[in-house]
Amino acid sequence: MRGAGIVRSVLAAWGCVAALALVAPARAQSAPDHYAAARRALVAELRAEHDPRLDPAALDLLAKVPRHAFVPAAQRAAAYENRPLAIGYGQTISQPYIVALMTSLAKPQRDQKILEIGTGSGYQAAVLAEAGAQVYSVEIIEPLGRAAARRLQAQGYRNVHTRIGDGYYGWQEHAPFDAIVVTAAASSVPPPLIAHLRPGGRMVIPVGGSFFTQTLMLIEKQADGRVRSRQLMPVRFVPLTRATD
Repeated sequence: MRGAGIVRSVLAAWGCVAALALVAPARAQSAPDHYAAARRALVAELRAEHDPRLDPAALDLLAKVPRHAFVPAAQRAAAYENRPLAIGYGQTISQPYIVALMTSLAKPQRDQKILEIGTGSGYQAAVLAEAGAQVYSVEIIEPLGRAAARRLQAQGYRNVHTRIGDGYYGWQEHAPFDAIVVTAAASSVPPPLIAHLRPGGRMVIPVGGSFFTQTLMLIEKQADGRVRSRQLMPVRFVPLTRATD
């Protein structure tokens, strides 16, 4: 019957739409972006540095994320300058170069599980999410964490999962992780985070006190469980806040 044929055609078409939905990118397409030129210029500036530590794939991820959506309205004019910006509560959104570097070191891949300690405004989580990873982000400052969760949802990042808590202890329910990115300086590498790292996984973390030299470190867990660490460069981060602070 012709009617049945039409129904079959409609169902087939619906199946194609459903299949497309399953492979859709993590972030939904948004309205025209008036900051696109400024974002391209920032990424071009980072590429022009020819820093071998910056993975071109990480810069491609930065090119997709609207940094202006992750800074306070009063800071949007400076959103695509290569410098950190204040986001309130004594916290900052990291310099784009540092975000690109930490992303390069974490090497995010589709379908990986990545833990972020220090959600902040949500920008670093969004960059990691653009790789197609499932990102689990912990923020101890509740107003920041709640605002970041709303912001990430509004931007369509369905693969970012947030919680309020002490990041020192990680996120046990979702461990182990393929990569861990810590966006605040710890006095030493937290043992719970090492425990949450999958064999073969990588952790990027700044280590050092508030008034002392901080060092960006790469922690790699070998297949046999042994841990190897490398000091990479001096950095300046806000301190990792603890529940007892």
